[in-house]
Amino acid sequence: MRSVTLAIAAILALTSPALAAPADDLQRVIDDHWAWLMRNAPEFATRQGIRDYDEKLSDLSLAARDAQAKDAQALLVRLRAIPEAQLSPSDRVNKAVLTNVLDEQVMFNGFGQRMMLFTTYAGWHQSFADLGDGLPFRQKRDYDSYLARLAEYPKMNREAMAITRDAIKGKFVQPCAAMGGFENTITGVIAEDPAKSRFYAPFLNARPGDVSEADWATMQGKAKSIITDAIYPEYRAFRALYMNEYRPNCAKTVGASDQPNGMAYYAAVAKSHTTTDLTPDQIHKLGKSEVARIKARMVAVAKQAGFATREAFVADLRSNPKFYAKTPEELLEAASRQAKIIDGLMPKYFGRLPRLPYGLKEIPKETAETTTSAYYSPGSVASGIAGFYYVNTSKLSQRPLYELAALTAHEAVPGHHHQGALQQEIDLPDFRKHAVWYTAFGEGWALYTEYLGEEMGLYNTPEKMMGRLSMEMWRACRLVVDTGIHAKGWGKAQAIAFMRDNTALSEANIEAEVNRYISWPGQALGYKMGEIKIRELRAKAEAELGPKFDVRRFHDAVLLQGPVPLDVLSRQIDDWIAAEGRR
Repeated sequence: MRSVTLAIAAILALTSPALAAPADDLQRVIDDHWAWLMRNAPEFATRQGIRDYDEKLSDLSLAARDAQAKDAQALLVRLRAIPEAQLSPSDRVNKAVLTNVLDEQVMFNGFGQRMMLFTTYAGWHQSFADLGDGLPFRQKRDYDSYLARLAEYPKMNREAMAITRDAIKGKFVQPCAAMGGFENTITGVIAEDPAKSRFYAPFLNARPGDVSEADWATMQGKAKSIITDAIYPEYRAFRALYMNEYRPNCAKTVGASDQPNGMAYYAAVAKSHTTTDLTPDQIHKLGKSEVARIKARMVAVAKQAGFATREAFVADLRSNPKFYAKTPEELLEAASRQAKIIDGLMPKYFGRLPRLPYGLKEIPKETAETTTSAYYSPGSVASGIAGFYYVNTSKLSQRPLYELAALTAHEAVPGHHHQGALQQEIDLPDFRKHAVWYTAFGEGWALYTEYLGEEMGLYNTPEKMMGRLSMEMWRACRLVVDTGIHAKGWGKAQAIAFMRDNTALSEANIEAEVNRYISWPGQALGYKMGEIKIRELRAKAEAELGPKFDVRRFHDAVLLQGPVPLDVLSRQIDDWIAAEGRR
C-alpha cells in the first residue's frame, strides 16, 4: 500500500478543461495522477529517478490521508467523465486499473482500520530502517538528501504514534495473541555502535567521487549524530508506547470481525486482495476443496518415499536433521545454488527475460524470528538497485532445505523477481509499471511458478515434492484459516491445529504465518485465488490451441500486459487465445 497526498490548490490545477479526444483526456489524467503520486510519495519518487522531493518523507497523518482521499475523488470524477466506448482496448484497461486504484484509496480511508499502522510483518519503523536499501547512493546529493531524511524521522514517528494512540482509543488494535515479541522489531534496530546500524549502512560504501575526504568524514559524523540523538530516542519512545499503552490494550480476540465495522472491513479487504466478488464463506469452502485435493497428492508422494502414511512422512521431514542447515551460511549457499539452477532453466519457459538482476540477503535479525521464511524486495532500473531475495536464517531447525526449490521459485525466479522486473520494462503508463500491485495477480503468479517447478524438474526427490505440495497446501489452508479467523469466529489455536494437520510446515513457520493472517486480514487470500485462475487459463489455452500452444508465449501473454484484476486477465488471455489460433 502506498500513501499519497496533495494540497487542495494543486488538485484544483489538475481539473482544467478536458481535451477533445477521450484518449487525450485519459492521458492527461494519467499524467496528472503520476505527478501527484511523485509529489506525495517522495521516497518512491526517488526510487523512480525523480529527484525533486529527495529530502522529504511521506506524511502519515490522518489529515494528509483525508486530503489524499479528496484528491483521489477529484481524479475519479475526471476519469468517469471519459467515454469508454471511444477508447482503445489498452486505454480501457488503463482507465479501469486507475479507477480501481483510486476507488480503493477513497473507500479504505473511510474505515477506522486505517489507524492500524503495523502488523507482525511490517510497520513504519521497519520501513524507515530499510530506507537506505531502496535509494541510490552514487554522489554527494544522494547522501545529503539521505541525511535530511534521517533528520525527518522524529516528525514521522510522532505522527505515527499519535495515530496509534487514537487507534487504541477507537479499539483498532492488533490481537494480543499475534504480537508476541513485536517490541523486538522496534528496539532491535538499535545498535550500540551507530556505525553498525542499518541506518548507517550507506556510509559504509566507497566515498563518492564528488566528495572530499574531509567532507566525507563530516557527513559520516553527522549521520552518527542523527542516528544517536534523533532516531534512537524515537525508537525507544515507540517501544515505550507499545509496552505501556498498546500491549495492555491489545485485542483479546483475533478476528477482524470483532473490530468496529469489522465484517464490512473484512469483506472489503477480501475483495481487494482476491479481485473477486466471492464471499468469505465461498472462499472458505473453496479452500477446503483445495486442501482435500492436495492431501490426496501428498498421500501418493509419501507412499513413493516408502512411508505408510502422509503423517509418518511429514513427521520424518519435520524431525530428520539431514533436511536442515547447520549454519546460516549453509542455508544461504543452498538458496543461492537453487536460484542459479532455476536461472539456467528460464529461457526454456519464457520468451522475454528482464534486464534487472537480483541478489540474496539475510532477513534482518530483529524481524527474522517473527516473520516468514523468505520474501522479495523489488529493485529499480532507474535507480540502479537490484531486486533482492531475502532468506530467513533464524531458527535453522525450522527452515527445511526441502522447501527451498519451491520457495526460491516463488520469491526470486520465475516468481516475484521475474514478474516485477518485467513490469518495469513493459510499454505501459508509469503508474502501471511502478505503482500498481494486485495481490491475486502478483502472488497468484508466484504460486503458479511453484507449480511450474514440476515441469522444470525442480522437485527431483520425494522430499522436495512434498515440500512443494506442502507450500501449496499452506496457501490452500490460508483460504480456510484466514476466513475462519476473520469471518467464522476461529481462535488462534484452531488455526494452528488446522495448519499443523494439513501441511508439512515447521512449528515456527506455522506460528509466524498464523500471526501474520491475524494481523493482516485478507492479504493471504490472494495467493491461491490467483494461482487457481492462472492454471485455469492455461488449461483453457492448452485445450483450445492444441499443438499451437507454446508455454513460453503463454507466460509472456500473462506477464507482458502488466498486473490486472483477475477478470481483466481472463479477458486478455481469451483475446490472446483467439489471436494465437489465427497464427
